[in-house]
Amino acid sequence: MAEAGIVWTRIDNRLVHGQVGNAWVGATGANLVIVADDAAAEDKVQQQLMKMTAESAGCDIKFFTLDHAIDVFSRKTPKKSILLVVHDPAAVRKLVEGGVPIKSVNVGNMHADGKKTVYHESHVYVDDQDLADFDAIKAAGVDLFIQILPTDRKTEI
Repeated sequence: MAEAGIVWTRIDNRLVHGQVGNAWVGATGANLVIVADDAAAEDKVQQQLMKMTAESAGCDIKFFTLDHAIDVFSRKTPKKSILLVVHDPAAVRKLVEGGVPIKSVNVGNMHADGKKTVYHESHVYVDDQDLADFDAIKAAGVDLFIQILPTDRKTEI
């Protein structure tokens, strides 16, 4: 088992789905998935679907708002190996600026919408705000890279 604490942080617009459950839980050694997302923390239907995916991977799952995640990680030393999943770069930036001990961030799927353009990979679309958030995350000393699947190569950002 991996060391206790946040062992992997992933940006994925889909949050927890088959790819996260089937590939990333095993690759990271996580035994707890924490979804830090304000909307998902309130959506019981979405939680139930994500819970089924996590359980099929043999993993527990919890749902936190971003503020609750900052609060929890500032007061507790995790005893679990955590795969932290967020929706977008703005969420990671808020967590990092709030003191959550994130060392690296795996950028996964970021879907196209509106004014977003492809960024290095066909699954990663960004706008100016996403790029500003990437810059702030990197400026905080966090390693940032694109990797869709554990078997894919890493592309440093």
